[in-house]
Amino acid sequence: MEAEGLDWLLVPLQRLASWAAAGAMVFGGVVPYIPQYRDIRRSQNADGFSTHVCLVLLVANILRILFWFGRHFESPLLWQSVVMILAMLLMLRLCTEVHAAGELGLKRRAFSVADCKDEAGRTPLRRALLDLDPQHFWRWSSFWDYVQCVVAFTGVAGYVTYLSLDSVLFVETLGFLAVLTEAMLGVPQLYRNHQNRSTEGMSIKMVVMWTSGDTFKTAYFLLNGAPLQFSVCGLLQVLVDLAILGQAYTFARQSPKPTLHAVHPASAKAL
Repeated sequence: MEAEGLDWLLVPLQRLASWAAAGAMVFGGVVPYIPQYRDIRRSQNADGFSTHVCLVLLVANILRILFWFGRHFESPLLWQSVVMILAMLLMLRLCTEVHAAGELGLKRRAFSVADCKDEAGRTPLRRALLDLDPQHFWRWSSFWDYVQCVVAFTGVAGYVTYLSLDSVLFVETLGFLAVLTEAMLGVPQLYRNHQNRSTEGMSIKMVVMWTSGDTFKTAYFLLNGAPLQFSVCGLLQVLVDLAILGQAYTFARQSPKPTLHAVHPASAKAL
């Protein structure tokens, strides 16, 4: 009887908590990229951030939206994908502008055409999607080349999905590919850090937020009965995040203490 008398208070609180969790799912995924976005914008240096992270998230969320047409899941997860796609396009636009500005600055400082040549002795050319050069895939000079690639992928994947919606095997496989791709989100950054033996240029705040966000997201999947693919790949994503944090700790211990004359202006922005 006492519990029933408190329904006027408990029911609104439960609804408020549900809305808060849904809002965190929709917008929480983009929060980790805000520190990285601000770092790149402030320093005008995007070398420490792998744009392949954007590629992974764009593919994963496009596939997740297509999966929804075959097997409806909770609306917050669908809107999360829409918001994430827009956020990754903004990140790509900023990185492209920064890289273009850097190349333009080098050309302006050059005294002759020969000074603008790359290590192979060739004059750098504008890299475009329509060049169909696998060597420069996802390393194009214009933001609109990335947009065209995303639109083309969405069109092809959407057409194949439309033709195969009656196949349960295809739909379930599509869902698995969507969340597995997202689980591999940190792998490009993990590989980049391993190659450089450093996490310089990478926002530690971003990775910490990745880890906390992915932990919350995986718990949300488990508690709300999301498809099994979501929960399994969410756990895998948390493990990758922890590996990147382990790299940051390890490389920070291995790095020699910089002297005053050896400090690079950008060296303080990563950690």
